Amino acid sequence: MAEGSPKEKIFCGTPASRGIAFGPVHVAARGFSAPNVYEISEDKLQPEKERLATAFDITRQQLASLKTKIDEVAGGDEGLVFEAHGMVLDDPSLQTKVELAIENRKQNAEYCFYAVMQTVLEAMRRISDPYLRERTIDIEDVSQRVLRNFEAATNVVDLDHQHLFAAYDLTPSDTASIDRSKLLGFVTEEGSANSHTAILARALGIPAIVGLGKVIVEITALAPAIVDGYSGKFIVHPSEETTRHYRSLANRKREQRKALEALRDQESTTKDGRHITLSANIEFTHELDLVQDNRAEGVGLFRTEFFLLETGYSPTEEDQTEIYIELAKRTGSQPAIIRTLDSGGDKLSTEPLIEPEPNPFLGWRGIRVSLDRPDFFKEQLRAILRASAHGKIGMMFPFISGVSETRRCQTLVKECMAELEAEGSKFDANLEIGAMIEIPSAVLVADEIAQEVDFFSIGTNDLIQYTVAVDRINNRVAKLYRSTHPAVIRMIKMTTDAASRADIWTGICGEMAADLNLIPLLVGLGIDELSVGPHEIAPVRKALLSLDFAECKTLAEEALAMPTSAEIYHLSHEAARAAYPDLIDDNG
Repeated sequence: MAEGSPKEKIFCGTPASRGIAFGPVHVAARGFSAPNVYEISEDKLQPEKERLATAFDITRQQLASLKTKIDEVAGGDEGLVFEAHGMVLDDPSLQTKVELAIENRKQNAEYCFYAVMQTVLEAMRRISDPYLRERTIDIEDVSQRVLRNFEAATNVVDLDHQHLFAAYDLTPSDTASIDRSKLLGFVTEEGSANSHTAILARALGIPAIVGLGKVIVEITALAPAIVDGYSGKFIVHPSEETTRHYRSLANRKREQRKALEALRDQESTTKDGRHITLSANIEFTHELDLVQDNRAEGVGLFRTEFFLLETGYSPTEEDQTEIYIELAKRTGSQPAIIRTLDSGGDKLSTEPLIEPEPNPFLGWRGIRVSLDRPDFFKEQLRAILRASAHGKIGMMFPFISGVSETRRCQTLVKECMAELEAEGSKFDANLEIGAMIEIPSAVLVADEIAQEVDFFSIGTNDLIQYTVAVDRINNRVAKLYRSTHPAVIRMIKMTTDAASRADIWTGICGEMAADLNLIPLLVGLGIDELSVGPHEIAPVRKALLSLDFAECKTLAEEALAMPTSAEIYHLSHEAARAAYPDLIDDNG
């Protein structure tokens, strides 16, 4: 390392999505939006300092004017808040800190101001005094005002380049709305490996780390970095030796991937002839390229809540029909199962709520929202039905708790069919309709629900959470979120047995389906379909090709008698290691 070069820093968090990514870091802290960042030359340092001073002066004038207006209108002490905001700017150390940041970082003034203020804000958020913590909103307000007052830079470099992303946290909508062609990987201070954001990262094949702790204030924008989604290491300013190591590891992983791709035209059938349908989970139709490249047998889960990102809170029937028809035409003779709107919990909200729910995981979510909004629900049902005339479309209802909800859904489907028939619109009257099994109550009445539907799809993420009473995004109890809990395994078996008695099929579309350590167990429990992220199709296919169904069935019987999660996991893990050791790498 050259003298004076920044030293390598290693931050450790929880691996959320496997993979290795290299690139410059874009930093987005809490409180207010980050401005564009670009590098400046030595001769531009003083002009940037002058831009800083000008922005401060303009802001002071604005605050003084606002105080005068408020005093005139309201009288009293209301205008004092703007006086307090002005005092922030009058702190001589603030301007000095930003000027030093400009000199040291050699980055534009507005970004250096942003970086300095984020350091201040993070320090304030960690103060024990609640009054002082509440003052962060004032600092955020004046900071945003200063940023708006910077002159427009003529040489701003927009984030149209590939980069790593570092943030305090990311919502599912944040994750889904990021331009994936530019995003190489991301890290967050908060978050759990079981959160919906982490699930999306895995589905998208984006290397990700969560739960890094206090890292944002220690990162310089555009610093070179490495995201190790296998071990959970985030390395900033990596040394040449570290970079060489990770380049070599990335190459090894790439070669392993090529070997898996050689199997993509083989059917996902066990050695003794048991075929397991291998489908894909997707959010957008542009992901169908990946689905087809990886030779999935259709789409086992098409999430529809992401319309909210593009069409606001009221996607029309026509908006939806257009997308669903594209899905139908692209998948052709292969099935594409559309999940009706699944919102709430840690997912996207359906509509803004006046008051936040005290416990959203037990609140207004999934099919409950749709049934409470029948007009909206029927628009979606009509759109799905109209698309079914163009391909092998199916639908399934999320968060079903019992037979009554299933029947209400089916009644609305029949109403929509009658309406479309009267209008002369074509649809497939025999399209498959399924229920998601993700609440323990649904498992216990699975025999009755099976009489109302054509298939089950087990959403293991929620089923685990509700069975063991663990909020999967709460790091304090995340260790109790165990996919191999004996109760969970027995519930999966109860579901497959109920489906078998009714002569319908059962799939799994939750994260458990892509866990290579648990596939021997799932196969043995009688699962007919596994639906995983497009990037997970290749390794799951290799796993299925390597297993013997009869042996898996014996393993499952043994697991069902075990009293602890650890014993069950070990049993399946060892079977996986014996069948496909190249895929079971404890080091990633």
